[in-house]
Amino acid sequence: MILLSFAAGLTALILGGDFLVRGATSTAIALRIPPLVIGMIVVGFGTSLPELLVSVNAALAHAPDIALGNVIGSNTANILLILGLAAVLFPIVSSFIEVRKDLILVILATLALAALLADGRLSRLDGILMLTGLALFLWSSIRQVDADPQDNLMIERRFRPLAVLQIAGGLVALVFGARLLVDSATELARMAHISEAVIGLTIVAIGTSLPELATSVIAAFRRNSAMSLGNVIGSNLFNILGILGVTAVIAPIQADTRFLTLDTPIALAAALLLTALLWFGGISRLAGVCMLAVYVGYLGWMGLS
Repeated sequence: MILLSFAAGLTALILGGDFLVRGATSTAIALRIPPLVIGMIVVGFGTSLPELLVSVNAALAHAPDIALGNVIGSNTANILLILGLAAVLFPIVSSFIEVRKDLILVILATLALAALLADGRLSRLDGILMLTGLALFLWSSIRQVDADPQDNLMIERRFRPLAVLQIAGGLVALVFGARLLVDSATELARMAHISEAVIGLTIVAIGTSLPELATSVIAAFRRNSAMSLGNVIGSNLFNILGILGVTAVIAPIQADTRFLTLDTPIALAAALLLTALLWFGGISRLAGVCMLAVYVGYLGWMGLS
């Protein structure tokens, strides 16, 4: 029954994330928002809602390692697994100038997380600081859309009531799935004598990253590198500033020392690797294979630790 609950939770998260992204993307496109901004704000933030609900539920259920491991593990998976797989399917080519500001923000957000974890917890004040950073990022992105109308997508502006139903249905499925996933993952960890930190960093993190995976793979098939990159960059920013910010405000998080000394540095190294690859023009198929190999090695090491 626990395994069935876990599978049901993952399924609800995937379907809920898909419905939410479809509805939100449809609405954003109707407003003629550029692809990179859609990827970062609408798709990236929308596909991160599973992580948000899982982390909040985990914190309220007194499982802080799952709450924190879910976010840090998802950020590592987003870069090494999701962009790696997308690049294997179709190389990701992007102008570094277009994404440099957002990449720097991801790196700075990761460094800020490490600094805030130095005292072994994320307090409500830490959460407020994170949410303030997120608000500034959103404000800057919205100003960028208004300043560059020539980059807007030229499509019909027509409101679709179906989009509202998709958003509402997606949110309901995400809430339901998050509750099932946290409860079953916590119980599985206890039964298998596996630390909740490892469960959060691997199973839960990958499970809640599946909406991002689906979105980036589809974007790769459609030769839309901007959507793939925007999806991951926006998701990683929202994971740290939004998810951990909201979670810490609702329920302050006590952090295991491994998150500061090991897992956050790995997430930072992945962000630096992505920056280096884009600096040299993009992610080739070979680079994508190497990223996947590194991630598999990381998972194998986690299983032995």
